Parts: sequence; C-alpha cells; structure tokens
Amino acid sequence: MTLRNENDIIALGSDNMTKIDLITGILGSGKTTFLLRYARELINRGEKIAILENDFGAVNVDMMMLQELKGENCTIEMIVGGGDSGCHKRRFKTQLISLGMQHFDRVIVEPSGIFDMDEFFDTLYESPLDRWFEIGSILTMIDAQMNEVMSEQMEYLLASEAAYSGKLILSKQGLVDEPVEKVSARVIAHLNRALALIRCDRRFSESDLFAKEWDELESSDYDEFFKAGYRGASYVKQFPSDDINSEVHYFMHVAVPQDKIEETVGAIMNDPECGRIFRIKGSLPSDDGGWLKINTTSEKTEISRVAAGQGVLIAIGDNISRERIDSHLRAVNTNPKYISI
Repeated sequence: MTLRNENDIIALGSDNMTKIDLITGILGSGKTTFLLRYARELINRGEKIAILENDFGAVNVDMMMLQELKGENCTIEMIVGGGDSGCHKRRFKTQLISLGMQHFDRVIVEPSGIFDMDEFFDTLYESPLDRWFEIGSILTMIDAQMNEVMSEQMEYLLASEAAYSGKLILSKQGLVDEPVEKVSARVIAHLNRALALIRCDRRFSESDLFAKEWDELESSDYDEFFKAGYRGASYVKQFPSDDINSEVHYFMHVAVPQDKIEETVGAIMNDPECGRIFRIKGSLPSDDGGWLKINTTSEKTEISRVAAGQGVLIAIGDNISRERIDSHLRAVNTNPKYISI
C-alpha cells in the first residue's frame, strides 16, 4: 500500500465528497458504545449519516444496540463476515458503492476488533470510491482496563489499528481505580511497546490521548473528533489477513440464570478444549425479563443492560470446538430450543 507523508496529519477537504470515519480498537474496547454517542451528535447537528458495521457472520449483536439511531437521517448497514479476505474486501466495496450513491454527509465504519487496516485504505483508493469518499477521522479506542500483557496477535492488532489514528480516545476510565494521569501513562507506554514490536516508527505521547469521561463530552470535544484526521504509517505485517480472520460459531436460544452467566462464559474462555477463543459476545435474557449484553475476552467479562436482545452467544477464535462449548452451555441452559452452528 502506498502511504502519504508519515509525519503529517491528513485531513483532506472537499465539499462534494462524503467523509468516511473509521472507529477502531481491539476486541471489547468500547467501539460501539462510543459510536452511539458519536453518531447521535452528528444526527443532532442535522447531518445525514450511514453506519457500516463490519462483523463476523449473520448475527451482529452490536448492531442491535444501534437500532435506536435508525431514522430519516441515519441508515445502518452490515458487512456479513465469512470467506477469505478477498471475499470480505469485495463485500466492503459493494456496500460502500451503494452508500456512495446515496449521498450521505458522512459514513462511519465500525470494524470488528479483528481487522486488517490495509483493507480500509486499499478499498477507498479504488475507483469509483476514490472519487466519492474522503477519509475524515480515524479514532481509536484505548481500553483503560487493558491488560499489560496480551497475546501476540492482540498486541499486533492494538498497534496496527492505532498506527493510523488521528486521535486516541480512552475508554472505561471510570472502571479503574487509578488517577487518569496514571492510566494515561500506563496505556500509552503499552501502546508504544506494541508499536515497537511491529517496527512502526510512530510513537504516542499522553497529549495524543483524549482522556475524559464520556458522560461529560461537550460539543467542542466532538468538534475535535470530527476534525482529527489520520496519520500515514508503516509497519511489519506480522499476521496475513487470512490468519487474522477467525472461526465464528453461534449458540442460539440461550437462557442462562443471571447469576451463572459470568461463571459459564469464563469457564468456556478458560477451557483449552474449547479452542483458542478471542471473544464471546451476545445478549441473554435477564431474570427480570429484560436483556443483558455479554462481552467477554481473556481479560474480562462485561455484562450490561440493553433495550433488546436475541438470546444468542457468538464465539470468535481459532480451532474452536463447538461441541465442547455446547457441553458447557447445555449444563445451564433453560431454553429447550437451544441450537448451535
């Protein structure tokens, strides 16, 4: 891929082109939560936007969270996963061509946490997209709860997805018992170590990290995000695209007693016979008739309330044993319609 000047922030401008923003971050870093706020601000300002969700398979749990945004000024589309990287790139381009013909003010792309950045740039440099879209901002979520040591692939994804960022945004800082200054120093040091591992010359300082509670965001903060641009970068590609794309299995009609959810998904994550699982996500019914969003990585499990759900869990990883995961879920599942694929 040909890159522009590595040392310049790139924020191109043209009134007759649609801006396209990319919100990146590793698995469970808070991309969808931020996207809800970011998109709502654009809608409130009168912009006509489209959100393009890029996820694995036919069920996108995060997309359910975004349904409240749908309306006259907001369209939501999804790129269905599966197939090799070339197949996924063609689907991405097809969706962008469709959106480009609808003349939105801005398109926001939320990729999965396992994403090859080259796909984004390479696709946008192809005709006719290079005449319809200009890259607006690349915003990267940095999880305040991020473990100091992660797998080799997760370290690679952390660095490669941040390398092009116009602005780093700290997520979940309210969930850690540390002063924000200490959190910022810790995550920036971690990110710079990861960048060194992939031989990227870019280094971040604490001034590159936006560290503010999201409930306190103001109009001027969003102005900063909208104008963040992006940076050119180069690094050693340690994992080919098709190695990053992982297996996905779906477990549907799942109903687990609420007090057993964290224990159950944790047992699946920690059972080597289940395979090398990067993430389990989904939505499950709560004991009081509502819905809970489940988001589990090797580092932590997050459970939060959502307005709607499907009773589904999705496991993403390598060499997954669907049968072994079945054995964990069937032991606690109360829905007789349970199936897995």
